[in-house]
Amino acid sequence: MDKKILVTKSSMPSYEEYIEAIKPLWETHWLTNMGVYHAELEKQLKDYLDVPDLSLMVNGHMALEMTIQMMGFPEGAEIITTPFTFISTTHAIVRNRLKPIFCDIKLSDGTIDESKIEELITEKTVAIIPVHVYGNVCNVEEIQRIADKYDLKVIYDAAHAFGIQYRGRGIGSYGDASIFSFHATKVFNTIEGGAVSFSNHKYYKKLYNLKNFGIQNEELVNAVGANAKMNEFCAIMGLCNLKHMTKVFKNRQKLYEFYREEIGKIQGIRLFEEKAYTTKNFAYFPIIIQEDCCKTRDEIYDVLKENNIHARKYFYPLTADQACFRNQYKNVNIHNARKLSKQILVLPMYEGLEIEQIKNIMNIIRG
Repeated sequence: MDKKILVTKSSMPSYEEYIEAIKPLWETHWLTNMGVYHAELEKQLKDYLDVPDLSLMVNGHMALEMTIQMMGFPEGAEIITTPFTFISTTHAIVRNRLKPIFCDIKLSDGTIDESKIEELITEKTVAIIPVHVYGNVCNVEEIQRIADKYDLKVIYDAAHAFGIQYRGRGIGSYGDASIFSFHATKVFNTIEGGAVSFSNHKYYKKLYNLKNFGIQNEELVNAVGANAKMNEFCAIMGLCNLKHMTKVFKNRQKLYEFYREEIGKIQGIRLFEEKAYTTKNFAYFPIIIQEDCCKTRDEIYDVLKENNIHARKYFYPLTADQACFRNQYKNVNIHNARKLSKQILVLPMYEGLEIEQIKNIMNIIRG
């Protein structure tokens, strides 16, 4: 196959639509600092995601880092989280001078194993940061029960969960806060961007201070903040893309269902269990390659790459096992996470991927 197939490809409006939408910026010259398009995207996303309140950020990582900082946890406090996630989740904790405590995951869906959280709680524990990995929704009810029992904050990493609803509620309405990523590789993108959703309206002002240097007016800076604002070009890309999300999800669903049917014909490859009362956004197509498969995970990855198909070992190595932590967590009991990291492979999934291309991917896997 000559045409390179990446694991994902950015969804974009037409060139003409975006160019027309950004024309007013040449009249106003207002390119950043919470302009009218920033305000409009916040409003539309709040409604679309069905969340009580929302604050836009420059990217998903700063959304999480700012949210953790906003909570005002004491230095050295512990946050229980999952090692089966993108490195950003862990970095946001560490960069706030807090200690990640890794909890194992469930092999059924890759999310944090809520039955193992309580045994990790100490007098230093201040929060839980679970991840809705690949859009698989965590056990939000049990996590909230534990948090209430021990007076802990719950911040969900919902970077993979854009547009998902659970029991008729936007996924970002659970916990104390949820963060979303609108990176170019996500199912919904603003080129670069992110957001924090929350129910406590006081958080809006706190996050505003943090993302805008603590500036209140021309002469008053009342807090130490950073620069984590979304610019107007990115906000306009988000407004354009949001108009097309129904079509995007519909197209992705067709691909997802075809993949699922074809994977069911191959021995030794399984899919994650689907959670009841939960919608899907079809953002990823992860497969789990088991011991009785015709090839190992790495063999499938390699043969796909030889054919110009770039799948991803997402997440391998685990966050806890990355070189930057210098084996600090090598003795932590995260057996399931380490096992899954050696079996997982995310196949190409994006609007514009063709059924014939998926057929070729399946034929290559079968060998």
